[in-house]
Amino acid sequence: MAGLSVGDKAPAFSLRDQNGKEVSLSDFKGRKLLLYFYPKADTPGCTRQSVCVRDAAAELAQAGTVVLDISPDEPVKQKKFDEKHSLGFPLLSDPDHTVAQAYGVWGKKSMYGKTYEGIIRSSFLIDADGRILQASYKVKPQDTVPNARKALG
Repeated sequence: MAGLSVGDKAPAFSLRDQNGKEVSLSDFKGRKLLLYFYPKADTPGCTRQSVCVRDAAAELAQAGTVVLDISPDEPVKQKKFDEKHSLGFPLLSDPDHTVAQAYGVWGKKSMYGKTYEGIIRSSFLIDADGRILQASYKVKPQDTVPNARKALG
């Protein structure tokens, strides 16, 4: 699937978070949103990415930006990940990868010579009107926050 570009309307979604609460893109209308996708909770890269976002959460909040993440993990696994690392923001479960496909982050990957389909680590900054301000595909875990800072000005 093709990726999103600056100015595109962010695809709507409604997913369960780590506490089983339904969270929708429309819940954040009028606020900026840092939305990032990672392959699997509590793996080294995903932990690094999420901890970096957690550590910048207050700064992002001062810039009027809410944080959400999405992975294929079930809410119970997301909850353990949140509790283990004190993340403190909604971790959304997309087990059928419908939302990942809508954002263009589900695709072919390879590891150790094996090709498979999965989440392509990516992040998006969405403006208060639901438009993409910044899209980073194949983002390095440590670059999610700096990319958002740059887009926020």
